[in-house]
Amino acid sequence: MEQRKMGGVSISRLGLGTMTWGRDTDENEAAQQLQEFVQAGGNLVDTAAVYGDGDAERVLGGFIGTLIKRDELIIATKAGLAFKDGSRQVNNSRNELISDLDRSLSRLNIDYIDIWQIHGWDQNTPLEETLSALDYATSSGKVRYVSVCNFSGWQLARASTLQNPIFGKAAISSTQNEYSLLNRKVEEEIIPAANALNLGLLAWSPLGRGVLTGKYRNGVPSDSRGASPHFANFVEPYLSERAKKIVDSVCVAAEMLGYSPLEVALSWVRDAPGVTSALIGARTGAQLRGILTVEQITLPEQVRQALNEVSAI
Repeated sequence: MEQRKMGGVSISRLGLGTMTWGRDTDENEAAQQLQEFVQAGGNLVDTAAVYGDGDAERVLGGFIGTLIKRDELIIATKAGLAFKDGSRQVNNSRNELISDLDRSLSRLNIDYIDIWQIHGWDQNTPLEETLSALDYATSSGKVRYVSVCNFSGWQLARASTLQNPIFGKAAISSTQNEYSLLNRKVEEEIIPAANALNLGLLAWSPLGRGVLTGKYRNGVPSDSRGASPHFANFVEPYLSERAKKIVDSVCVAAEMLGYSPLEVALSWVRDAPGVTSALIGARTGAQLRGILTVEQITLPEQVRQALNEVSAI
């Protein structure tokens, strides 16, 4: 699998997401996914403290040093987000972030994290306090690179500017944001900011939360994320009429090229200007094998332009 540079680290242009691990994806399926991903040349594995209330990290940690060697992986995890009593809570205080970091290291059963990411913006905590946790994480040796997720353009620019390494700060290396044919908002501010600041971009949900595979064209399949009690609300926003038109166009392009809709939608994001890696998630090993076939595919420019037009913001 092709790798791309992000600061001082090389990461695979597809990253393995683990949001369903320990919940809808059991340990056996997760082990199969990780092995097949590494065998295909992938090295970036993305997780978070909040996924499965820590279970995703715990499952991944059980494979490191047993199933897969530590140095075969670039492990990215996130901190600062929790779900308590059914509500989403962001806490980017220095104390909470450092506690999250230590818990992640324990669950992952590793000495350091390659890419530690702030999961989202916290309007109740001064940004300078949040960023001080990033400085601690790198200076302590617990983290190699620091990043942010789901920041807006001005938030990303502010954080990156404050973390100028000239002043001994831990430089922001990347931003992680949602990006797909169904959601191209990052093109407005995030990608221009990331390019100007020389930051990597990790694109999450490049398949439009699974909708761009075409599986929802005739309803919600019983074995899909859209039917899962954990993820139904996650999928629902992309079942609109606008989304349907874009999915139909992807399916037409796929049929014309002899590819699957998944391959068309994923290769579009993976090769979009500014993208360092597209993060893919699968519930089963079979699904992941289908996803990894995209490594052999590059969309013709005329198809890419047609999809640009039909999905324009």
